[in-house]
Formats: sequence, C-alpha cells, structure tokens
Amino acid sequence: MILSSNQQQDIQVIDKNLNQITDLIHEKLHIWVHYEVFSWQWWIGLCITIIPWFVWYAVSRNNLNRDRFLFAGFLTLIISVALDVIGDQYGLWHYRFNILPILPTYFPWDFTLMPVTIMIFLQIKPNANPFVKSFLFALFASFVGEPLFYWIDSYNPIHWRFIYSVPIQIFIYLIAYYFCKTRSKIHTFA
Repeated sequence: MILSSNQQQDIQVIDKNLNQITDLIHEKLHIWVHYEVFSWQWWIGLCITIIPWFVWYAVSRNNLNRDRFLFAGFLTLIISVALDVIGDQYGLWHYRFNILPILPTYFPWDFTLMPVTIMIFLQIKPNANPFVKSFLFALFASFVGEPLFYWIDSYNPIHWRFIYSVPIQIFIYLIAYYFCKTRSKIHTFA
C-alpha cells in the first residue's frame, strides 16, 4: 500500500503515542508490584471485591428472579466501567491501590459494589418508588462510598466533587431498574 507523506507522518505520530502508552503501562505495572499489591488498601479492595457477592447470594438465595437481578447488575457493571474509564482518562479522578494493575478503573467499585448494591436495592421493597430508591442509592454511593475510598487514599477526585456523581448514580440505578422490570415482563410472557 502506498501512503502519502502526510499519511506516513500521521502513522509515525500514532505509533509514537502508542509506544509511550506502552511504556507508561510497563511503569504502572512496576509501581503496582512494588508499592500497591499487598498494601492494606489493596487487601481492603480485594475483600470488598469478594465479600459483597456472598452477601448478595445470601440475600437472593430464595429469589426465583435471580437472573433478572444479575442482568441488571451486569448492565450496571458495563455502564460503571465505561463511565469510570472516561473519567479516569480525562483526568477527572484517579485510583490508587488497584486490585488489578492494568485496568484504569477501580475494580471493587465497578465490578462489585455498584452492581451488588443496585441488585440489593432492586430486591428490597421492589414495589417502592424507583425514583426515591435511585435518589437514596445515589446519596449513599456519592456521599458514603466515594468519601470512604477517598479517605483510604484509593480514590483521588482531581477535578470532581462527590455531588457531581449524584445524577449519574440516579441514571445508572434507573437504567438497571428499567431493564430489570423489562426483563421481568419478558419472563411473564414466556
């Protein structure tokens, strides 16, 4: 394939940037191995990644609709990871003491706390007003969860305030609620 000189320059710029990113990832892995893994914050993150799933299992053990809640939890996980990556990449916040070194998100938050908490909220008083529950969830996540991770130095909100998270948390909860209810209606007709 024949490339113009402008296209060749473009490719060189892109390749240079990708090589710099690769070098930074290697440096991040080195930092993780030497400073983060097995720190007390890392152990807390590991526990927070595992234990809530056992709690949710105990809460939902006799629930015949467990698949609906898992679907809502998985959807929450996807949205949470996507938004977290965007915020991290734009420098709105950063995470320290990651459970896994390469992910730019905080694994315990995105893969456990957000989905499990929403699944539990969906199961408790399922006929309660979803807007009230989403608001309560958002307040809990934004003013208890985020400050807790800030307090243990795992979360660094550089250009972010906890209050900014409230409408996002409401949105995430309502999306999970909607798909959980929609999936319930599909099961009713099946």
